[in-house]
Amino acid sequence: MKKAAVLLLMIGLGFHSRAQNPTITATFSETPFDQAVKTIEDQAKTAIFYNPQWTDTIRVNATLNSASLNEALTAIIPSTSDLSFFINSGGKVIISKGYVIRESLPADFFTREPVEDKMEIAALELEKTRNNQGPVEDAIENKTFEVGKKTAVLASGKATVAGYVKSMASGEPVIGALVYIENPKIGTITDQFGYYSLTIPNGKQLLKIQNVGMKSTRRQIILYSDGLFNIEMEEDVVALKEVVIEAERDVNVTGMQMGLDRLDIQSIKQMPSAFGEADIMKVALTLPGVQSVGEGSNGFNVRGGSTSQNLILLNDAVIYNPSHLFGFFTAFNADVVRNVELHKAGIPAEYGGRISSVFEVDMKDGNKKKFAGSGGIGLVTGRLSLEGPIIEDKASFLIAGRSSYSDWILKRLPNATFKNSTAGFSDLNARVTYDIDEKNSVYITGYLSNDKFSLNSDSLYQYTNSNASIKWKKIFNSRLYGVFTGVSSHYDYSLSSDDVPVNAFNLGYGINQHNFKADFSYFPESMHKIDFGLSSIYYDLNPGFNKPVGDQSILQEKILEKEKGIESAIYVGDKVDINDKLSLYLGLRYSMYSFLGPKSVIQYDPTRAKDVNTMQDTLQYPSGDFIKTYHGPEYRASMRYAFNPISSAKLSFNRMRQYIHQLSNTQAISPTDIWKLSDSYISPQIGDQFSIGYYRNMRSNSLELSVETYYKWLTDMLDYKNGAVLVMNEHLETDVIKAKGKAYGLEIMLKKKTGKLNGWVSYTYSRTFVQIAGQFPEERVNRGTYFPASYDKPHDLTIVSNYKFTRRINISVNYTYSTGRPITYPLSVYTIGGANRVHYSDRNAYRIPDYSRMDLSINFEGNHKIKKLAHSSWTFALFNVLGRNNVYSIYFVTEQGEINGYKLSVFARPIPTITYNFRF
Repeated sequence: MKKAAVLLLMIGLGFHSRAQNPTITATFSETPFDQAVKTIEDQAKTAIFYNPQWTDTIRVNATLNSASLNEALTAIIPSTSDLSFFINSGGKVIISKGYVIRESLPADFFTREPVEDKMEIAALELEKTRNNQGPVEDAIENKTFEVGKKTAVLASGKATVAGYVKSMASGEPVIGALVYIENPKIGTITDQFGYYSLTIPNGKQLLKIQNVGMKSTRRQIILYSDGLFNIEMEEDVVALKEVVIEAERDVNVTGMQMGLDRLDIQSIKQMPSAFGEADIMKVALTLPGVQSVGEGSNGFNVRGGSTSQNLILLNDAVIYNPSHLFGFFTAFNADVVRNVELHKAGIPAEYGGRISSVFEVDMKDGNKKKFAGSGGIGLVTGRLSLEGPIIEDKASFLIAGRSSYSDWILKRLPNATFKNSTAGFSDLNARVTYDIDEKNSVYITGYLSNDKFSLNSDSLYQYTNSNASIKWKKIFNSRLYGVFTGVSSHYDYSLSSDDVPVNAFNLGYGINQHNFKADFSYFPESMHKIDFGLSSIYYDLNPGFNKPVGDQSILQEKILEKEKGIESAIYVGDKVDINDKLSLYLGLRYSMYSFLGPKSVIQYDPTRAKDVNTMQDTLQYPSGDFIKTYHGPEYRASMRYAFNPISSAKLSFNRMRQYIHQLSNTQAISPTDIWKLSDSYISPQIGDQFSIGYYRNMRSNSLELSVETYYKWLTDMLDYKNGAVLVMNEHLETDVIKAKGKAYGLEIMLKKKTGKLNGWVSYTYSRTFVQIAGQFPEERVNRGTYFPASYDKPHDLTIVSNYKFTRRINISVNYTYSTGRPITYPLSVYTIGGANRVHYSDRNAYRIPDYSRMDLSINFEGNHKIKKLAHSSWTFALFNVLGRNNVYSIYFVTEQGEINGYKLSVFARPIPTITYNFRF
């Protein structure tokens, strides 16, 4: 009743008589809303009241010819917006959002049942979530907060305000939010923890906070001295035709980082995949400069690097095999992923260990406000995640699991071999987050996955990823914080068979990695940030074992010597904005690696190529001995120059060192791949990359254009001699040879991020060449000349498009084309000494056919009622719509004295899937 009386009193304010029917004549073309309103106010001789934050993105296109005030307002307010207007008795105009103001009370107003206070509160909460600036939010925005230690006299100068930006609904950190003041224009962006630090003048300030997918908000503060100030943001629901201009949209122009791609989780879930499961890795392949050796593989190549040259991290823990079921599924459950970043160039100094890219995946913290869950059921997999508060607003948990039930598909295949096969995987993610106080937070994360595959009930393949990490974030003051991380990672695989008892065996491999790091961030000023820290990694490898299984097996047991090594580094990176146009980043990382005993090291004749015939002696090193040490600087430098607010140019250089190597007979990541530490004969790989790019935003930041070109030098890469044996090899140095490479390319990307139709188009032209020119003839390939790498694919075009018909129905259509990868062909057969020999072409002299594929998915969401037990959606997808028989590889078989070639395809026909998704 009180609220109604106040509302009627507000409506009744104004003149007692309405103005004499004013008319408006004007033409508006892409006119900002506030300017159109000013024109109407002047001609109608009235005042229009509204919140400018509701309308700052609206552009008016209308022609008014002697229009009434009512007609003019109807013309300038979009019908798709949530805005309405009311003209009071005095001719004044009130524009509201989310509700309609009426002149009189409803007829049954006085006969309604009384509403309890708790219902009023619930209505207020509902109104708050519906309105862009609801009553509760208005109260927060109009309140003045004091930050720092209050003194009798407000000191002049500057101080630092810092804190977390979090979601009001879940307590999750908001990553990439812009926090700034207008005068002087100073701003910063929140990091992976949602943390910001802003140095601004003391006194009264208006903080503005913006982020894509969240409602823009503001906070009024009085800044006395350095202090902490946390901010909560509400999620935003954008009208279909509404154009939203958010601060993060110009980050590609204003940001310092180049070669950085952030993957949007909503886009990831919309992308069609082969079996209906959202696949982060497959979405990464749609980005420029990222390519795959073929469908059904989860490895990826970045700017001329091999799959083993990518550092793949899950909450700072290394994932050695990021795939399930031999590449058909990714190891990452999209339901628990909060942030995905791919660094292709200008890699910051805190990252090291790989020479091509860093692919970083961060899990969600878990809902600190309420219990929630999500999941899905597909044709071959099911998943469920649960999250909620342990201590409200302080501690939360998140647990998620996935499992496959794919055997029913294998049983229906016509091939008898597959009918007798079995395949499956499962994985589990868990996380606990605890905010001890305002300055201390602890994050504990675990991951476990297991894969099994049995071909024709004979050989059983198994591989396991597991890791655990604990992270402590400590805020020392508003300018300095540190993050201390301890991680343990493990990967192993095994291959066993007991089909023939006398040959029954169990072959396996394992790697353990334990690392600790301390990272610090210091903010001398808002335009200046210094990162520094140190790290250390301990490697413990089991290179392989082959053991007999059962009493009847005649196999002789063989266990290779373990390998141990330690890799350490210190780094510092300094980013400073010289002015509005020029920003610089300089970084230096110094890394050191030692190969440790115990180990037996074979000595070879230095005048001849290494093989079993040139072995001379064996040196024995006891445990803990430093057998071989490598070290060196890794330089990082970047620069950004802004020509104007909508365009900029950037350049970067980085040197990376890699002390661990993947040995594989395939170009894709395989469960039976092994990793080898640098030792006395195998040197660390070094990669140098120079990049330059141009970035431009168009149509009010709704379109982003980026053009990048790069050149990369690679030294001490590993390649193999013809007929190399990699598994259970006691002296791998005799089968591997050093190589060097060069790669260069051009990447173009046009992205549309707003509107009913959104997506991106990316084109990549890239070349990668390898040279193997050793000291001895056995260590040369193609006579020591450069030849295309096995993953060299010059042209790559990807189109990703999403169209939203309504809030509940959207469609995604994607297309990809790429050049076929290189291959070595047999050219002829000749006879020597009565035996047939095959003459092969130069290595990688030919190519398999080009690759082309179109995918389609349609997503139907349930109704969007707020009070509902669960929200659900159905996703219908069609993978390889055109049924293209794309070639994965070509192999050759000798049949009746002739060599015949065959093409192998993974998906030769359209693959339909249906998935039911839910959340509560």
